[in-house]
Amino acid sequence: MAALEGRVCIVTGAGRGIGAAVARLLAAEGAKVVVNDLGVNLDGSGGGQGPAEETVAEIRRAGGTASVNFGSVVDHATAERLVHQAIEEYGKLDVLVNVAGILRDRMIFNMSEQEWDDVIAVHLKGTYNTCKFAAQYFHDTRGGDYRLINFTSVSGLHGAPGQPNYAAAKMGIVGLTYSCANALSRYGVTANCISPGAATRMTESVPTERRRARTQDELERAPENVAPAVAYLASTRSGWINGRVIHASGYQISLYSNPEPIRVIQGTGPWELDRAFELIERTFRPAIEPTNRYGAQPQRPAAASN
Repeated sequence: MAALEGRVCIVTGAGRGIGAAVARLLAAEGAKVVVNDLGVNLDGSGGGQGPAEETVAEIRRAGGTASVNFGSVVDHATAERLVHQAIEEYGKLDVLVNVAGILRDRMIFNMSEQEWDDVIAVHLKGTYNTCKFAAQYFHDTRGGDYRLINFTSVSGLHGAPGQPNYAAAKMGIVGLTYSCANALSRYGVTANCISPGAATRMTESVPTERRRARTQDELERAPENVAPAVAYLASTRSGWINGRVIHASGYQISLYSNPEPIRVIQGTGPWELDRAFELIERTFRPAIEPTNRYGAQPQRPAAASN
């Protein structure tokens, strides 16, 4: 039996790249998929029905079941209609996968207000919009194995220098996902994030000097290699994992640690400023200086008192 037989899924941003790869795999594993995509350019301009229609056509040619949706997840009412479409066409909704996104890269000192607002709107507000209406359905029906799967990015997790808008949106999605995980588990819902690594329009647009060194060949960097981790989270087998970030890149799938204190200084009363300065430096500095931003390792909390 296919891993997702009988599941109904929505995948946003499924016209190209990772979203399309995810939609194809979910359908190949037996899911009925609503393919959402505006067909816009990388910066959000333009638009067309071709990309979403092609993904649906590929799924159907392979014997799968899919329908198309051209709505913008930025629009609150349109996101509601997207959720209702899945329920009306296939009788229910089990899984929401939020992949849709755009780029407006600029260093923070050069970024316009519009470049900030547009990226935050698509990624963060768009994820909120679809999650809200899916969560309403999950809350009202209950009793299912429901899944929210949101896409974050190493840009947010590690702070890409030329993407302050994108990084902020992607870390905002992590916080939103943590909140959903805590709020919705009682209704049979899990909420997790995927941090993908693959060759897409987005990665190819990053200037060469800002890209990490590539050690993967083209086959390993294919978007299809991100999809298996998403398919697992979409399955009924994944009910044990909730409120986590999973990185999927090439032939590697990694589990990120959740934020936790690694050093603590404990006062017994109002701080004396000199003493607070001394303890901060003595306790926190050794935990930071030996590492770089990509090599930091989680450590158990250590305490110092005043």
